[in-house]
Amino acid sequence: MPIPEDVTGFEIDADVRQDLKSLPKTLADDVARNLVMVARLLDTEPEEAYNYSRVALRLASRVASVREAAGFASYMTQRYAEALTEFRAARRMTGRADLWPVMADCERGLGRPERALAMAGEPEVKQLDKAGQVEMRLVAAGARSDLEQYDAAVVTLQSPELASSAVHPWTARLRYAYAEALIAADRADEARDWFAKAAEADTDGATNASERLAEIDGLEFVDTLDPELVEDEEGAEDVRGDEPAAEPRAKSVAPDEVGDDRVIYEDDEDVEEYYDEDDLEIDEDEDDEARPARSEDERR
Repeated sequence: MPIPEDVTGFEIDADVRQDLKSLPKTLADDVARNLVMVARLLDTEPEEAYNYSRVALRLASRVASVREAAGFASYMTQRYAEALTEFRAARRMTGRADLWPVMADCERGLGRPERALAMAGEPEVKQLDKAGQVEMRLVAAGARSDLEQYDAAVVTLQSPELASSAVHPWTARLRYAYAEALIAADRADEARDWFAKAAEADTDGATNASERLAEIDGLEFVDTLDPELVEDEEGAEDVRGDEPAAEPRAKSVAPDEVGDDRVIYEDDEDVEEYYDEDDLEIDEDEDDEARPARSEDERR
């Protein structure tokens, strides 16, 4: 795989660079440059990122950072069985639990939501930081939705993090997931408020909460730079002549401030756990038997 000359390998994080010090210098530099390309392309060109990750994996399969990068590249291209293998390898090498939520999501991608729910009840979840625990709730709620347990998905997401007015990197996604769960549970009136709250917190465009809110409100987004739209308007002007211009179509407006001081969670002993005893049984013999992977759209 060709690598641009401006990529030196020193662009990677210091901890990854430290991880590569177990390799000979020339080899470490080659692996580092491939990892830089994985990071650059993962969001925009995931297939290309995957190809670079395979090169790095071939060169240094015993380095945890390489296995983790290969796992994310496989995950982003919906190769869930490969991703799960790489994440498990990285976890064995490091002993860290931070990959637990994405490993559970791979189980969902392989059509095994029950296993994802079982992982939500494992001790590893308690080792996660706050962001990781929120991510685990999102995966567990998705697994409930996979099983068409929509009310349970709503309960799964109800938490102090959801009720908090503080904004964190995961706040918009959590609120958005809760709104979608409410929609699936036939509680559309409540969902509108949560789409508004998600849009308010989503300063980076991590969700399409604004579009979903506009859809509920019956508004339509208009791209004023669309060439076809410009041609249509020019043609309409020729037909109308000097007639007054028509009223413009409705544009989206910023969502109203949603004030909601209701407590949406209860004490732990009063809230139904988001996994059942039956969900905790994992057949280890089937661990490597992957059902056909579903697309990301089907899972979400």
